Amino acid sequence: MNTYEKFYVEGGNSLSGKISPAGNKNEALPILSACLMTEEKITINNLPLIGDVMVMKEILESVGAEVSMNENNNHSWEVSSENIQSENIDFDKFSQLRASITLAAPLLYRCGKIKIPIPGGDKIGQRRIDTHLIALQEMGVEVYEENNEYMLVCKDGLQGADILLDEASVTGTENIIMAAACARGNTTIYNAACEPHVQQLCRFLNEMGAKISGIGSNRLSIEGVAVLDGTSHNIESDYLETGSFIGMAAVTKSELTIENVNFDSLGMIIKSFEKFGIEVQKKENDLFVPAKQHMHIQNDLRGIIPKLSSAIWPGLPADIMSILLVTATQCEGTVLIYEKLFESRLFFVDLIIRMGARIVLCDPHRAVIVGPSDLQAEHLNSPDIRAGVAMLIAAMCASGTSVIDNIHVIDRGYEKIDERLNAVGAKIQRVND
Repeated sequence: MNTYEKFYVEGGNSLSGKISPAGNKNEALPILSACLMTEEKITINNLPLIGDVMVMKEILESVGAEVSMNENNNHSWEVSSENIQSENIDFDKFSQLRASITLAAPLLYRCGKIKIPIPGGDKIGQRRIDTHLIALQEMGVEVYEENNEYMLVCKDGLQGADILLDEASVTGTENIIMAAACARGNTTIYNAACEPHVQQLCRFLNEMGAKISGIGSNRLSIEGVAVLDGTSHNIESDYLETGSFIGMAAVTKSELTIENVNFDSLGMIIKSFEKFGIEVQKKENDLFVPAKQHMHIQNDLRGIIPKLSSAIWPGLPADIMSILLVTATQCEGTVLIYEKLFESRLFFVDLIIRMGARIVLCDPHRAVIVGPSDLQAEHLNSPDIRAGVAMLIAAMCASGTSVIDNIHVIDRGYEKIDERLNAVGAKIQRVND
């Protein structure tokens, strides 16, 4: 991972042609963790070759898993976890990745104990792990804290329990699902997250022989089984990447076909773009964005300024809010973006304001956007994955050539985004400083 690379983005270029979203990063990471739940071989297809997935691969290998890429398709991996040693876990890699916390349950099941640091990830606000630890304690895990490290010990094996999560944490839900899959007895998880990637993890575990019901709801029932088997699984396409491509096509007034999309996960995202007057058309498995749309923000009844708020599934995903915010700068009208979940996600808007956007950052969670704005090229710095792509969208419709630093953050979540966009008409140059 090269932390000194940057993008030079020439604005004002139209896109045309077809582009496919990569596999869903948020599905891939916990499923790679879940591969440790069995001694048998697992095949995972459609993995995105991004920074976060490669870091997870290194963590798996550090505890003894064998991970091999298909020589004919490097998006297909085989994982064998016959011999696992939790004490060998790579602390440095673990600290780089938020999703590394989902390794807790598999390693507790296989090894009975694990010592972990605080997981890393995007700096978008407080990202507590209390939900994980409290629920694991209810399943018989002892938790010891010292110097920002946690020792988790399960002396008598994981035990089923009725668990009410104190928040609908996605990774917290994923951890407890994995813990319950092979726990003694039955587990019920109330206030469970039910995002598409959580549902896919449940289906993956069921393919391995787990007994999980209530998939897609906030109440999961899990009957523990003694062992899990090997299987083959396909990662769904990334609906957040699809949303990013819709925003890119709209602000550059381009005609773009997004291939092989996951329509079941796009409901609120498409509704939000429609609120901006942006039309998309379903064509079998593809999504078509027409060119040169009249983007006009639709007011609520009686002319009230509309509000788009992030929410837990099936509400509007928090990870799409940065993309919607930048898209709104190119629409006629006014909208309030309310990012409820993370208190630092919207701080990047100062840089978009510097480009000429008319935005009032009301507080860490709310921003009012008045459009349309003529954006001008700027020197930008990417603070997190989604803000980085939002900056890329802004640069693509700005006048002049923008520079975006810290693009390794974008590479953590978007596979070869410059090459894929250049293939449909963008002009993005990757430069090693």
